[in-house]
Amino acid sequence: MKLTVLLPLAVAASAAPSRRGSHHGSGSGSQQSINVQLGPRPYFLVDDMDDGPLKDTLSSCKENTPHTSHWSIGHRGGGTLMIPEESLESIKAGIRMGAGIQECDVTFTSDMQLVCRHSQCDLHTTTNIVATELGAKCTEPFTPADPESGTEASATCCTSDITLAEFKTLCAKMDGSNSSAVTAEDYLDGTPSWRTDLYAQCATVMTHAEFIKHVDGTGLGLHFTPELKTPEVDMPFNGGNYTQQVFARQMLDEYRAAGIAASRVWPQSFLYDDILFWMQQEPEFGAQAVFLDETGDTDETFPYAVGNLSTYAQDGVRIVAPPLYYLVALDDEGNLVPSEYAAAAKELGLDILTWSLERSGRLGDEDRGGYYYTSIANATDNDGDVFGYLDVLARDVGVKGVFSDWSATVTYYANCFGL
Repeated sequence: MKLTVLLPLAVAASAAPSRRGSHHGSGSGSQQSINVQLGPRPYFLVDDMDDGPLKDTLSSCKENTPHTSHWSIGHRGGGTLMIPEESLESIKAGIRMGAGIQECDVTFTSDMQLVCRHSQCDLHTTTNIVATELGAKCTEPFTPADPESGTEASATCCTSDITLAEFKTLCAKMDGSNSSAVTAEDYLDGTPSWRTDLYAQCATVMTHAEFIKHVDGTGLGLHFTPELKTPEVDMPFNGGNYTQQVFARQMLDEYRAAGIAASRVWPQSFLYDDILFWMQQEPEFGAQAVFLDETGDTDETFPYAVGNLSTYAQDGVRIVAPPLYYLVALDDEGNLVPSEYAAAAKELGLDILTWSLERSGRLGDEDRGGYYYTSIANATDNDGDVFGYLDVLARDVGVKGVFSDWSATVTYYANCFGL
């Protein structure tokens, strides 16, 4: 089925973009220019779209000068489609592709230092730890596959298994593992075919403080959206005084220590209690707290997720961030329209962010984009459909920003429509 998006003439007219690139920041550093570069992918996607008004408008923007947009949020850095996530190199790529807001997923080491990792216990798939001496310290060290019993290779390695100094010796790699591996080295070889290992020789892992320093050091007034990762160890950690609230405040303290204004920080969490804590105990930062909502992943739970929005609004939460597919549905004619969740959030006055574009494989294969396209899988059959999805999120749902694993795609759309 071909995805059809109707672009009202009023929107097309108002979307006539400027050909001048500029950046409007509000950071603490002196404003600098950056030569934003989008590479070939957005143009490939535009060419791959079904013919129609949206394609015509996006095509008309091809020769515009790209510039940074705060509507474009670098997910795990923003270069994650091709560059190891949560690495310095991914951050640099996302900034180069115009991401105006940068993400570090924040977790802690055994000596309670904050580092950027998408999960506290993902080191075995996102770094080379199992092939180093540190692999022996893992919660579950590497176990090879056993073809006779059918047992798959496995490991579980957490940041909390090692010190900060040890963490800094690791190389970041593309997320993935080889379940049939019989050696630790082979276990590291699991990058999906639609990604690449070309830029993954030994990417640089980062502390949270290093992330702040690099992003602020651009002088571009970029914003930050750190996500407090849900701990996968018992809290308080090691039976001491390191509670969840200490962890939650420590993350914000590192922005204070770096002299970053709270207005540039959008702290996120999947734990609702973290959001309430920030709102009550850290009101400057809490005013921009983002509740990451994944409570409606099934047909049975989705109505409850919609209903819970009124509770969030009553509690004073201002921003919710569900996955992409919570916000878009198909009408009886197969057109993309705002979902019940999107309509309820808008009626309650909640701002919406969403995640994560360009995290899926090819939209034209049998998986049809997987998890992030769950609600519209029957309407996607070519990679260019990503822009139709983005268009409904922008114009009809009214999201305030989109997390993306390849920032250029969102930046291109944002630039074209002046977001």
